[in-house]
Amino acid sequence: MNNNRIFLRCIAFLTLAAAMFAAQAQQVFRITAIPDESPTELARKAAPLVKYLERTLGVKVEFTPVTDYAAAVEALVNKQVELAWFGGFTFVQAHQRSGGKIVPLVQREEDEKFRSVFIATDPAIKSLADLKGRNFSFGSQSSTSGHLMPRSFLLSAGVDPDKDMKRVAYSGAHDATVAAVAAGKVDAGALNISVWEKLVADKKVDPAKVRVFHTTPTYYDYNWSVHADMPAAQREKLARAFTELTPATQEGKDVLELQRATRFLPTRVENYKGIEAAARNAGLLK
Repeated sequence: MNNNRIFLRCIAFLTLAAAMFAAQAQQVFRITAIPDESPTELARKAAPLVKYLERTLGVKVEFTPVTDYAAAVEALVNKQVELAWFGGFTFVQAHQRSGGKIVPLVQREEDEKFRSVFIATDPAIKSLADLKGRNFSFGSQSSTSGHLMPRSFLLSAGVDPDKDMKRVAYSGAHDATVAAVAAGKVDAGALNISVWEKLVADKKVDPAKVRVFHTTPTYYDYNWSVHADMPAAQREKLARAFTELTPATQEGKDVLELQRATRFLPTRVENYKGIEAAARNAGLLK
């Protein structure tokens, strides 16, 4: 065998090895989530889901935390992750940012009729109108249930946060809003109802001191979204993994409880048109 043949075989072997390595590297399925709660809580919620998806998809799954809502949008738009947990408004932003390439895959049954709650410690605050002249906290500026929809309902009630309130703050997360109200840093705040109920159930907040004085009407909220470039077969397999979750198994029970879900259902872009309209009316989306 001459040197040329040996050289060509070496090149062929190295090319094949590189291709195999690349294929293995692509087998990592990356997921992320908007940081609407503390990093430790997000990691805790993700752990059983990661294990479940690894088993059902047959690939290694990694949870990749991000620093803020915008980073979650960019991660999926730029295909740095394969799956992202978005709030309704974050999904609308991602859908617009990607030119329609980000599509919602599944949502919790609870997300068909989601709500926000307004909380306070001062017994004099009994209605949205009582928030005029007060210090108030939303969650993240990109949060559906912690900012957009509460703002929308405030405006509908004749309360303009930017004009009628003494000061408006953004805590960055739902649990941080509760902490700010409980500590007296603000007079009132608004947040995701499921986070509120979980904090009460876990006795991390005393509802006798921090109380709900207003609950909003229902609206569509969270979903798991993917990039439209994901192959149809993979998208179907992923959607099926979610919709087949059941509390009848210990694995399904663990995942659903931490995701605060009764079950997952297929969803579609049209479900979030109301969120888009509310964002435009509130001047939060161009």
